[in-house]
Amino acid sequence: MTGRSTVRSTGRSAVLFMLAFAACVAAQDPRYGDALYQPRLRQPGKDVMWLPTPEPMVERMLAMAKTTSDDVVYDLGSGDGRLPIAAAQKFGAKAVGIEYDHDLAALARRNAERAGVAGKVTIVEGDIFKEDFTRATVLTLYLLPDLNQQLRPQILAMKPGTRVVSHAWDMGEWEPDTTQRLGDGEAFLWSVPARVEGRWALRDASGFFEGEISLTQRFQRIGGTLDLRGNVQPLLGAYVEGDIVGFTFVGRDGGIRSVRARVDGGTLAGSLNFAGSLTPLTGQRR
Repeated sequence: MTGRSTVRSTGRSAVLFMLAFAACVAAQDPRYGDALYQPRLRQPGKDVMWLPTPEPMVERMLAMAKTTSDDVVYDLGSGDGRLPIAAAQKFGAKAVGIEYDHDLAALARRNAERAGVAGKVTIVEGDIFKEDFTRATVLTLYLLPDLNQQLRPQILAMKPGTRVVSHAWDMGEWEPDTTQRLGDGEAFLWSVPARVEGRWALRDASGFFEGEISLTQRFQRIGGTLDLRGNVQPLLGAYVEGDIVGFTFVGRDGGIRSVRARVDGGTLAGSLNFAGSLTPLTGQRR
């Protein structure tokens, strides 16, 4: 009796030990670390737990943003550095990762060294709410919805045309320009819109066209009216894409014309298109 009981007890202990060991190995998966440090999946951090973006999704996010060697990519909460490394290694971009956790930041630097892109990748150990990422032309995130919402005003204040890609979570009322699925994952893309709300005086180079537009704006959705010497009409198909604004209207002669211009603060410059003929056009915010 005693012998059999001891055997059963020993057997159960061995099984429990093996299960515990397997759980430990799973939690410290060597794919996510090195000999110096192995992070645990879902380990707690500042405001978030650590879950790395799968490599296929990393590439998809960077491709959605049309990343090139001309870009500066900032990754907020960069973890083991996989996204900045991929931006440099596969897209030729300069990249900066901001990571709060000291050990993860150190691991990311070693990973960049091993990948041969340390000269193009900078890992900043810091708080994403305190570090400056305004140099980014591409901004990537894998955070939580409330953190995206907190960052949204800061992101909207970035240079118009900055591409923003978020894994898994959107930006609330700010609708994405593009959404893509990959397996069970989802990524959202936005282009930071220029701030165009208000009144603008427009004039073409010949002085033939002169009017005022009044624009309303909700993120990248805009609408408004055009006043042509007292004749007020709604703008047709008005849009803002990064720093480009455009719309169509009906001229006093009944002809359809369109405007496309680049916004630079309180001025804009572009062209007036009528029947395929382009006339330079300028505008000033009032």
